[in-house]
Amino acid sequence: MLQAAQASIAVGSQVWVEDPDEAWIDGEVIKVNGDTVTVKCSNDKTVTAKSANVHAKDPEEAPCGVDDMTKLAYLHEPGVLKNLKSRYDMNEIYTYTGNILIAVNPFRRLPHLYDTQMMQQYKGAGFGELSPHPFAVADVAYRLMLNEGISQSILVSGESGAGKTESTKMIMRYLAYMGGKAASEGRTVEKQVLQSNPVLEAFGNAKTVRNNNSSRFGKFVEIQFDQRGRISGAAVRTYLLERSRVCQISDPERNYHCFYMLCAAPPEERERYKLGDPRTFHYLNQSNCIKLEGLDESKEYLETRKAMDIIGISSEEQEAIFRVVAAILHLGNVEFAEGDDADSSKPKDEKSLFHLRTAAELFMCDENALKDSLCQRIIVTRDENIVKTLDPEAAKGSRDALAKTVYSRLFDWLVNKINNSIGQDPDSKCLIGVLDIYGFESFKTNSFEQFCINLTNEKLQQHFNQANFNLYFCFLQHVFKMEQEEYTKEEINWSYIEFIDNQDVLDLIEKKPGGIISLLDEACMLPRSTHETFAQKLYQTFKNNKRFTKPKLSRSDFTICHYAGDVTYQTELFLDKNKDYVVAEHQALLSASKCAFVSGLFPLLSEDSSKSSKFSSIGSRFKQQLQSLLETLSATEPHYIRCVKPNNLLKPAIFENQNVLQQLRCGGVMEAIRISCAGYPTRRTFYEFIDRFGILAPDVLSGSSDEISAVRRLLEKVDLQGYQIGKTKVFLRAGQMAELDARRNEVLGRSASLIQRKVRSFLAQKSFIALRRSALQIQTVCRGELARRVYHNLRREAASLKIQTLYRMYTARKAYNELSASAVTIQSGLRGMCARKELHFRRQTRAAIVIQSRCRQFLARLNYSRTKKAAITTQCAWRGKVARKELRKLKMAARETGALQAAKNKLEKQVEELTWRLQLEKRMRADLEEAKSQENAKLQAALQEVQQQYKETKDMLVQEREAAKKAADIAPVIKEVPVIDTELMNKLRDENDKLKTLVSSLEQKIDDTEKKYQETSKISEERLKQAMDAETKIVDLNMAMLRLQEKISTMESEEKVQRQALLSTPVKSMSEHLSIPIAPKNLENGYHEVEEHKEPQSAPPAIKEYGNGDPKLRKSGVDRQLENVDALIDCVGKNLGYCAGKPVAAFTIYKCLLHWKSFEAEKTSVFDRLIQLIGSAIENEDDNDNLAYWLSNTSSLLFLLQRSLKAAGAPGSLSRKKPPQPTSLFGRMAQGLRSASFANMHVEATDVVRQVEAKYPALLFKQQLTAYVEKIYGIVRDNIKKELSSLISLCIQAPRTMKASMLRVSGRLSGQSQSQSNHWQKIIESLDKLLRILQDNHVPPVLAQKIFTQIFSYVNVQLFNSLLLRRECCSFSNGEYVKAGLAELELWCAKATTEYAASSWDELKHIRQAVGFLVIFQKFRISYDEIVNDLCPILSVQQLYRICTQYWDDKYNTQSVSSDVLSNMRVLMTEDSNSAESSSFLLDDNSSIPFSVDDITNSMQEKDFSDLKPAEELLENPAFQFLQD
Repeated sequence: MLQAAQASIAVGSQVWVEDPDEAWIDGEVIKVNGDTVTVKCSNDKTVTAKSANVHAKDPEEAPCGVDDMTKLAYLHEPGVLKNLKSRYDMNEIYTYTGNILIAVNPFRRLPHLYDTQMMQQYKGAGFGELSPHPFAVADVAYRLMLNEGISQSILVSGESGAGKTESTKMIMRYLAYMGGKAASEGRTVEKQVLQSNPVLEAFGNAKTVRNNNSSRFGKFVEIQFDQRGRISGAAVRTYLLERSRVCQISDPERNYHCFYMLCAAPPEERERYKLGDPRTFHYLNQSNCIKLEGLDESKEYLETRKAMDIIGISSEEQEAIFRVVAAILHLGNVEFAEGDDADSSKPKDEKSLFHLRTAAELFMCDENALKDSLCQRIIVTRDENIVKTLDPEAAKGSRDALAKTVYSRLFDWLVNKINNSIGQDPDSKCLIGVLDIYGFESFKTNSFEQFCINLTNEKLQQHFNQANFNLYFCFLQHVFKMEQEEYTKEEINWSYIEFIDNQDVLDLIEKKPGGIISLLDEACMLPRSTHETFAQKLYQTFKNNKRFTKPKLSRSDFTICHYAGDVTYQTELFLDKNKDYVVAEHQALLSASKCAFVSGLFPLLSEDSSKSSKFSSIGSRFKQQLQSLLETLSATEPHYIRCVKPNNLLKPAIFENQNVLQQLRCGGVMEAIRISCAGYPTRRTFYEFIDRFGILAPDVLSGSSDEISAVRRLLEKVDLQGYQIGKTKVFLRAGQMAELDARRNEVLGRSASLIQRKVRSFLAQKSFIALRRSALQIQTVCRGELARRVYHNLRREAASLKIQTLYRMYTARKAYNELSASAVTIQSGLRGMCARKELHFRRQTRAAIVIQSRCRQFLARLNYSRTKKAAITTQCAWRGKVARKELRKLKMAARETGALQAAKNKLEKQVEELTWRLQLEKRMRADLEEAKSQENAKLQAALQEVQQQYKETKDMLVQEREAAKKAADIAPVIKEVPVIDTELMNKLRDENDKLKTLVSSLEQKIDDTEKKYQETSKISEERLKQAMDAETKIVDLNMAMLRLQEKISTMESEEKVQRQALLSTPVKSMSEHLSIPIAPKNLENGYHEVEEHKEPQSAPPAIKEYGNGDPKLRKSGVDRQLENVDALIDCVGKNLGYCAGKPVAAFTIYKCLLHWKSFEAEKTSVFDRLIQLIGSAIENEDDNDNLAYWLSNTSSLLFLLQRSLKAAGAPGSLSRKKPPQPTSLFGRMAQGLRSASFANMHVEATDVVRQVEAKYPALLFKQQLTAYVEKIYGIVRDNIKKELSSLISLCIQAPRTMKASMLRVSGRLSGQSQSQSNHWQKIIESLDKLLRILQDNHVPPVLAQKIFTQIFSYVNVQLFNSLLLRRECCSFSNGEYVKAGLAELELWCAKATTEYAASSWDELKHIRQAVGFLVIFQKFRISYDEIVNDLCPILSVQQLYRICTQYWDDKYNTQSVSSDVLSNMRVLMTEDSNSAESSSFLLDDNSSIPFSVDDITNSMQEKDFSDLKPAEELLENPAFQFLQD
């Protein structure tokens, strides 16, 4: 193997060499000298190293790494380290090693990786099918437990700060998601399990040097499941809480979180516990670190209280818990000074006494007893009890011992309370355990806690060797087991591999007698022992042990050589921390506490048990707990998660190679690599092997059609030894892959030289041809230039002759034009002067005439105005006299309006008489058919008489008004007499002046008269309006009469039984017109039962007698209505088909409900019957044809109801009781007669939809029908989604393509291609089938559009999410395959037309742009702006980054985008990392209802139902004859 590795290293090879700073660094071999090679590293350094210390580098490794490190071509330390770093740089923090998950802590929140949508993606997915994730490990464990009935365990390991706690939380969240109950009330088991985490973290986690939230205890959570896979119980086991942290912390660490939370509690609680700034408490101020950046202690306190509520801790218990926590803080502030006696102590000052008093109050114990328990010890002898005082140092130790004991008991109580609250299922047969325990620790100062932690790892390592299990190295056995299973599966010869045994380290620590723990227990039992004597005992006992050494510069430290490295321990506190006993005084003090909670933490022990108790130590108890844990884990199937901390700065985007490599070594990953390398570490499928190394022997492959024989002949051709060929893979020894790569590089080098030679020949020939073409071109240009010069000279000569000719012609023409212009100018000047003289003379003459005419006009106008003024004055005086006379006449006319009132009263009396007479006439016609015609004639005559009287009255009124108007307009005609006498005119002017005063007074009186006239006119108009109301009543009476005539004619054509059943109809109509209140009693099955009512005293006896008729007639009507409803339900329950493209059943139901007036009923059961019919008809949710039929019917019926129903009192509701107001009296009468005769006939004959005032049952039926439309729509949509789900998962699988030139298996490849295309063809067939069903059932196109839009959106989401979650799908060939399938979908959309497909094609925009990006060549030349703005504008940065990093070209071996583009994306992602929404890269499937009732209404028209015929089966029933109208 070493020789093969050395043979593969040649000049120009890419290799890895060791580097003191970077651990491993890549470079190129520039010189080989025997077993020494010289490498030029990528950092421009030149390094010389041994061949054995150099590892080959894969030149074709993916820049983004691989998600499973077993796929690496070279499985060695630098390869593993490089792969983890590459993935970490791309925020890919999870990587598989077989079925082991390696998690690198990102030190920042990535919420999009852990949301519910991500859990849904991993639910049921095969392991390795999606990207590495803790959800995948948890899902595998859950599926194995459910299918095989075997308990599982998930072991989360890693050093402090590696993210073990967070990984454990994610696993428990996923198990709660899978095993939680869908509908439960109160506190469920899964909620309590999840909420136990924040409680235990608050009391068991603290900040350390390496981690801000380090678990200072081990935790094993057992989640129990029932047979259905639901969580039925749980239990939490804890191990080795670090008690010493309560009293002693080092800088910059912190104490447990609960102390700081309580100090940040609300003010009232802090005041209750007498707390303040954490810096004032001794147990907290030993470190300068008080606050954690980004952590809100007050918020965490409230969250912890909320979690306590969920897991079942009552408010009283919570108060007691935090009272104990506060008491511990106060206890730490009690300081001691020397007492009055020797070797005695007492509280130092008043401050200490205050804290002592406060601690006693919080513990609810006696203050003096507490002080005595801290400062004294009672030694019990046979004869008496001896009180021994303690010095201040011993009292301080007693105080700290009490604080540690109380806190330890409190933590144990919390764990027991959580277990009791959650409850365990005794009937559970299976469980999943999640282990979160401390990793291997080696600090600057290592005490007893680190000793126990490292013992845990050594013990588990030893368990791995003996029982095939380990926490950190347990997965090594699992790796080996997988190796052996794969070798057996592939029929490969193998032999077992030896493992490193660490039994000697375990013997050193825990052997009885003589182990370190035994010696420590012995030292603890001796009263005079100190840590120095204990250290000396260790030195003497283990001086010859190779695993134990003594540091040179220390007298009490010792070093143990662990499997993960040497650790030096300081023994100063070993004895104190190992003692596990409670001081009797402390036990007695707190047992007597008045607080039941505190006394419960320290139950009283019986005398016998206290006397018989033996010495107990922490180390011994921890060994027992560890043994119990190993026994539990041995009974489960293990799964592993190895957490890695990338740097010690606890900051993101920093990857320290040395640190990570040390963790990989300590965590066993390198040991797993050693195991793999001992066997066949490199394995490739036949296709991958031939694709990579087929160029080594192309002649071998040309005539072969079998992959196995082709691979065997290829390996024989290259003379490779030690390999093995399995059923599906080639297994190579370590170094053989490098050897094959070296030979491949040689072949590629020779091929490159040949290509270069051919290219250089081609370039030289091309250069010669270009040179010769250039020479010919130069010659051609020179000859052309000479010819152009000769031609230019000839043109110059011809141009000069032409210029001379034109110049002479121009000179002659210019002289002639100047002479002609001078003559014309002289002539025009003379003629103008003569014309101006003539014009001046004419203007003077015209001005004189105008002056004369204006003077004569002024004189005439002055004379006329004076005459006119005198005449007007005279006329005004006369008209005033006439106006006073007219005023007197108007007053007389106003007194005569009483006559009009009398006429109105007489008319009203006649109307009432006529009304009662009409009622009696109608009743007589119903009883006596022989007298119908005569009575009708009488009514007609009476009506005409009333009309004539009214007309005459109106004419009289009009005549009176006209006469009054004429009288007002008549005025005496004053003839103008020519004035001859001037003196008379003067007298008239004087009299006119005198009359002006009289005219003004008359005008005032006239204004007053006009006001009185207007008031009188208003009174007349009001009376006229009352007359018009009487007119309206007459019109209503005429309408009622005509409706009665229609109904009477219908009654004549029916049989005698039908006539009796319909007798109630005219009575109801008469009662409506007579305003008799009839209250509906019960309305059932579409039948209206009328309650008996009291008739008014003025009603005729005939009407009263009819109202008290036989109730049997009404009862028979109810039974007949019930039969009609049953007939309707039986008929529409069948498939009635369609007429004119509309469902017959929906139209039939609507016509029946409209005729029965069910919409206007206050109570009816017909709607319930219809809803039950629809519900029973769609019980079979798999029959899309039946569902489409009912979707068409329900949507059409919903359209009719939407257009027809109006809520009572709505502004759009129609009222047929009041016809529209006509403009005049005769217009109203004519309109009333016409509307009464034809209104009902027109509505029933031509209108398909009639608006009615709907009552509550009808409106409720409409809402229920809307819900059923949405339900049927959702069922049809979900059915097609289920059908397409499996096909889509097959379509996204990366198609396996092979080069036809290799194996000549074109037949098989074509069959495989045909199989792949069949998946898309099946999707097209499913869509075609659904489209035919929707078209055959005439489903409204708007619903079909929404269905296909959501289906295409679902296809987009599934394809796109699978592309992001599966790296093998982000390949060039898969992009071509999916693009071809999308082209078929585009053709289908065009075939389906926009009427049904609408914008479905646009829903595939994400997958279209992603696939379009995959099949682009030369991606490394594309800039970030081009990608975002041109190629993929709809994709987010997170989505683009994931596609770019996962892309691999399996066809042309092209590169992805450049590193600059990836850097830009990474910067933008970092800026948006705090937003969960922006960090998410997966799409959500929209399952909402994307339409409303208005959408359905707007897509149909009433005229579509005009030619629709009802069900023929009902037309044969006489009770449904109304459907034929």
